Amino acid sequence: MPHQIPADGTLLPLMEEFYTIQGEGYHTGKAAYFIRLGGCDVGCHWCDVKESWDAELHPLTAADTIVENAAKYPGKTVVITGGEPLIYNLDYLTSELQKRGIKTFIETSGAYPLSGNWDWICLSPKKFKAPRLDVTPYAGELKVIVFNKSDFEWAEQYATQVSENCKLYLQPEWSKAQAITPLIIDYVKENPKWEISLQTHKYLNIP
Repeated sequence: MPHQIPADGTLLPLMEEFYTIQGEGYHTGKAAYFIRLGGCDVGCHWCDVKESWDAELHPLTAADTIVENAAKYPGKTVVITGGEPLIYNLDYLTSELQKRGIKTFIETSGAYPLSGNWDWICLSPKKFKAPRLDVTPYAGELKVIVFNKSDFEWAEQYATQVSENCKLYLQPEWSKAQAITPLIIDYVKENPKWEISLQTHKYLNIP
């Protein structure tokens, strides 16, 4: 990696951090502090944060500083996202957050080895770089972004890899939501083990 990022995870390329409402998946509607790390090589063409891909664009920030910032807010939940956050060692950051009584959630493609201490893992696999089989069993939720009809069959492949207690979500890709959402509704009615996730933060016009 171009940045000289210490292997112990005490410095991380921070793209942005903000306090908001979790907009999608199992924890929709909850207050949460989002930590978005820079760096991703998964390369989803419909990614809405492509500026996160190049880690070099984002300043190396002390994990201790990130923890202090998160601790200022009343909502004691942090969502670590990216980019692809598991590119980095997240053991130190998550353990320090948990020492402050802050719950740690992650949103990951699962393409890199699992690090960190997690209260919740949202696995959102991508066709462009498949998740690792040693990550999938730990997912609390499987959230598959549906871009076209073939994604339903692809989603079912990953439903067999997660634990039986894992929540299963289908989420329309935002730019195609008008066309895709009716298909998801019909699919979930036929396959009720799945639920629908919507990007409610976009409807609410919040980060």
